[in-house]
Amino acid sequence: MSTGTLFIVSAPSGAGKTSLVADLLAGDPSLVLSISHTTRPRRPKETAGVNYHFVDAATFETMIENDAFLEHASVFGNYYGTSKAAVSGPLAEGRDVLLEIDWQGAALVRTVHPEAVSVFIIPPSQAALRERLQGRAQDDPQVIESRLAEAKTEMRHYLEFDYLVVNDQFDVALAELRAILLAERCRTDRRAAGNQALIDSLLA
Repeated sequence: MSTGTLFIVSAPSGAGKTSLVADLLAGDPSLVLSISHTTRPRRPKETAGVNYHFVDAATFETMIENDAFLEHASVFGNYYGTSKAAVSGPLAEGRDVLLEIDWQGAALVRTVHPEAVSVFIIPPSQAALRERLQGRAQDDPQVIESRLAEAKTEMRHYLEFDYLVVNDQFDVALAELRAILLAERCRTDRRAAGNQALIDSLLA
């Protein structure tokens, strides 16, 4: 059985990554989302084990000591991390796995999984990014300014990714994400690995 493909999706805060990933997953039951661990507080509409595994700092640090993470980082005073088990298990079963992580985490994952396919999502403008962050009504003005400043730093790393998606019109950006997954799944090396018996019979 062929192994699955690891997809990485990154974006600055407010670029719409979470909404795009949610719709991508809803329309693609073969795609598995790796649920990250975090120490940040759960937001009102979030569900433990669905959006994140919410843990305290002591638990997270114990996991670090036990080498349980594929990647982890501290962002805005909170820990975020991807467990090794959440990725390796589904991939070994031949399922495609999606990581929704920042550019730093993506860089770390690529050192372990250089074959991973990475996508970076950007907003159509600085004004649109500010409007989206303010519209979430989750952060105070000081935090929003910090996120805007951090977004500029994050977006400088777009060239490290295989694909770039501009989230101006949501439906267009979603269609582009779906096209990327479809194209990567049809690559000769991946498609042939799962259809060797067919190919052998056709060439016999």
